[in-house]
Amino acid sequence: MAINIAVAGKGGVGKTTTAGLLVRYLVEKGKKPVLAVDADSNTNLNEVLGLEVESTLGEAREEMKSTAAQNPNLTKDMLIEMRVNQALVEAEGFDLIAMGRPEGAGCYCAANHLLTASMDKLADNYKYLVIDNEAGMEHISRVTTARIDLLLAISDPSRRSLTAAKRVIDLAKEMKVLEGKSYLIISMVRGEPSPELLKAVEELGLNLAGWVPDDPELAGWDLSGKPISQLPDENPVKSAAYGIFDRVTEGI
Repeated sequence: MAINIAVAGKGGVGKTTTAGLLVRYLVEKGKKPVLAVDADSNTNLNEVLGLEVESTLGEAREEMKSTAAQNPNLTKDMLIEMRVNQALVEAEGFDLIAMGRPEGAGCYCAANHLLTASMDKLADNYKYLVIDNEAGMEHISRVTTARIDLLLAISDPSRRSLTAAKRVIDLAKEMKVLEGKSYLIISMVRGEPSPELLKAVEELGLNLAGWVPDDPELAGWDLSGKPISQLPDENPVKSAAYGIFDRVTEGI
């Protein structure tokens, strides 16, 4: 059974960068194969990983709802399984699959059920799942019925972002999808975290795993279209992130 790691946080805090670096970390540490799941409707984890996405599970769900688009020789579960396999992007040591756009109008219960069953079957082929989430956790059950073994909540150095991270963790517990530990990672920190920042973390009851520095090289790579997950080892963002991953993945 795969170990499920969820990365979540509000937009613009470095969530997808963290997820991409985590995928590379696991592969480099020999903890493979890894399935990267882009559960953010913005679908840009592929850019961080340097891959092209041609189809998404959202498109498969829409196709299943459209009876005109179905091949009469295919059952719905056969169609979904085929589309899931087509949406899978293969890479060295890991694969990627994107959930795509959110649901449109109407009931998607049947399609989501088939997608979840197909994803559970697919997940059996991997040691780790890294799920890049939106701020909410409601869609976790639409990715897989498996529970989350490790939740990484990403925040920038602001009270509002810390509060959002706290809500993500609380929601995961409330929905009973979190079976393992949860950690806070603060990104884009200039210098050392201020005493005020650390006090806010303590007041919110967050389990701080560490922080990642603000780095102009990261922005430069992003603007030039280079895959951020392939940053050089000496890059301070990658170095700090890998140090955090060493601590939070120990024993899983």
